[in-house]
Amino acid sequence: MPKHHLRPQGEFPSAGLIRRFAAMFYDFLLCAAMILVVGFAYQAMRIMVHGEERMRQLADAGALDGDPVLATLVFFSLFAFFAKFWTHTGQTLGMQVWGIRVQNKDGTAISLWQATLRFVVAIGSWLCLGLGFLWSLWDKEKRTWHDLYSESQVVQLPKGIHKK
Repeated sequence: MPKHHLRPQGEFPSAGLIRRFAAMFYDFLLCAAMILVVGFAYQAMRIMVHGEERMRQLADAGALDGDPVLATLVFFSLFAFFAKFWTHTGQTLGMQVWGIRVQNKDGTAISLWQATLRFVVAIGSWLCLGLGFLWSLWDKEKRTWHDLYSESQVVQLPKGIHKK
């Protein structure tokens, strides 16, 4: 599948850590809302299948705690959210607000494989107490672990053109 060039095109500076964290906070709020919707829909389906009384019994017995199916649905929903934005426009909604974009060095959109690597390694970065993100403070190109592993970069777009 041919890569598509993202707009605007050009050479842009690497995005700083503060701007990345600000975009992540926006996306965190969106993801929290999405998790609530996914969880509600999943529980509504379970009530339709098992009945409200049986679900109450299971809840009282603690059988609904740590549901692996719900965890899997949430994981794949979050991945789909990020992968869709990263592979098509290079920007999640939070990234659009803060004028940053993920791309390949040649200005093309990242592939689904790169999005998968970014997503998984970013989780690992958080699990290492954010060290993967803080890495950008020492890297001369301001790259995080997920930038390095996915061979992508996050750039800061000029003001006024990132909202088009």
